[in-house]
Amino acid sequence: MNSSFTQKVKEGKPLIGIIQTLSAPEITEIIDLAGFDWVFIDLEHGPLTIESAKGILQVGGHRLPGIVRVPLGEEPWIKRVLDIGPAGIIVPQVNSAEQAEKIVKQCKYPPRGIRGVGLARAQGYGLKFEEYITTANDNLMVILQIEHIDAVNNIEDIVKVPGIDALFIGPYDLSGSMGKIGKVKDADVQEKIAHVRRVCGEAGMSLGIFTGNPGDVNGLKAAGYSLITLGIDTMFMGRMLKEALQQTTN
Repeated sequence: MNSSFTQKVKEGKPLIGIIQTLSAPEITEIIDLAGFDWVFIDLEHGPLTIESAKGILQVGGHRLPGIVRVPLGEEPWIKRVLDIGPAGIIVPQVNSAEQAEKIVKQCKYPPRGIRGVGLARAQGYGLKFEEYITTANDNLMVILQIEHIDAVNNIEDIVKVPGIDALFIGPYDLSGSMGKIGKVKDADVQEKIAHVRRVCGEAGMSLGIFTGNPGDVNGLKAAGYSLITLGIDTMFMGRMLKEALQQTTN
């Protein structure tokens, strides 16, 4: 775990990451060399497995903190992902305070939670067991996604749940839950996003968001977002390849 990165998130410092969906170690190395602050390892969408997520974490090491998004906020997934040693975990579709409390407990060792004890990569395969279990509850980030209108309606209660380190807005799924799928710039969608941002600001809760547009980043920084996720590895690859090909035609 990268405690300095965790501290920056809790302080609300702007940190730019990118979603990695391909398991090739070269992708992780390029993300690191390009200067990104962190990598968003996505097990919810795409072909990545826990084993390939572990490989990404091993390549990134301490230079490139990795946060893993689980497919579901259920104990078997959370337990297995935490044991591969990410800097934090992102749980999708968290729509209520009750759900948030349950997830936080699954991420924390007793007495603060119910996380089971393993001897995997996170614990140095047993060689750093004592060090890990005494710091994990404070250093490992628990990040919950706000990406449904129900979550927006319950946001005042969600931010009060102890143990959450940051919330993360998923604008595309949010737009879908409002019957406006893909229309993330729609006035109603933007108003809901602004409401979440206001509530998080008042609660001192760090907040992240996804954008596929580099031109949005400075505005997101100014608005107080911390974990800014700029696009997806495959999206950038496709975009750059298409632009390069277009330049060859008259």
